[in-house]
Amino acid sequence: MYYYGEKIRLRPPERADLPLFVQWLSNPEMRKYVTIRYISQALEERWFENLLPNLSGAAPARLHFVIETLGETQPIGVIGLENINWRDRETEMGIIVGEPDFWGRGYGSDALHTVLEVGFRWYNLHRIFLRVVADNTRAILSYEKCGFVHEGRQREAAFIDGCYKDLLLMSVLENEFNSKV
Repeated sequence: MYYYGEKIRLRPPERADLPLFVQWLSNPEMRKYVTIRYISQALEERWFENLLPNLSGAAPARLHFVIETLGETQPIGVIGLENINWRDRETEMGIIVGEPDFWGRGYGSDALHTVLEVGFRWYNLHRIFLRVVADNTRAILSYEKCGFVHEGRQREAAFIDGCYKDLLLMSVLENEFNSKV
């Protein structure tokens, strides 16, 4: 299934994408803001194998998409809804725009908006939340632009680059998202 934004389309990940994921997550600039400690082709293969059963289920535990540019369909990142709680209709969201040429140009915000539409309209979720490293200003501004509000701070919750960093907890509710659209 493909979902389209104004600048991007979201498509299911393929095994051929895994080397790109490793490349993106190995970028030192990206490593400042991701809580994944180790990355390797083998770990990405395991992640992909665990994802496969979810690609066909009616009530998946997770939804992940590759972010592609419209037109050239160049993969530029990955976005997903993880640990979907169907009883409470909530999930945790994560995004990585891995191609530096596309940072700060609205592609991430468009992908966020599109995956929020998917979560709220197609899957009838009520709440989508995320955790972001507190000094990731660009991401926080993008999340706020898409309607996320600050819920709290997890002090020294992530060990990144040899030090502990705070994580901010942010969320958006279905009615908040619908009122902005």
